[in-house]
Amino acid sequence: MSQAPNAPIDIPPFPEEDNGLVFGLPMPMAAAFHLKGEAVGNDRARIRMPYQKQFTNSRGDMHGGAIATLLDVGLSAAARAHDPRRYGVVTVDLTIHYIAPAAGDVICTAVCEKRGRSLSFVRGELFNDAGELLGMASGTFKLVDRSGLA
Repeated sequence: MSQAPNAPIDIPPFPEEDNGLVFGLPMPMAAAFHLKGEAVGNDRARIRMPYQKQFTNSRGDMHGGAIATLLDVGLSAAARAHDPRRYGVVTVDLTIHYIAPAAGDVICTAVCEKRGRSLSFVRGELFNDAGELLGMASGTFKLVDRSGLA
């Protein structure tokens, strides 16, 4: 993957949504962090977390816990990118490697490497607006069909 967030990747853009929606699904946790789904499709997703002082550490960088939230949402979005409104997901595991501090907006790009009947295996990367790599993650997610939900 290793491409800057604005590099040409085949991810269809997603229309801007109200705060609290991520690719058509309501997510109060994502609303709290002001996460914005920018693109989804072709087994890929891109989500942005704007810099917010209330989510920083003692140095003024984005806190690792906030970044972990972005990665969980970003990778799970790639797991359901084939039908983002139909599926929710449950995180089975998430492994994160922090590489550099984030002093501004953070962009997660993720790709679903393998999707089975119920489990999806996803990897993702974090970048700043300058395209510098900030972190990497991999995760396993269980697909939950929402089509029977009212």
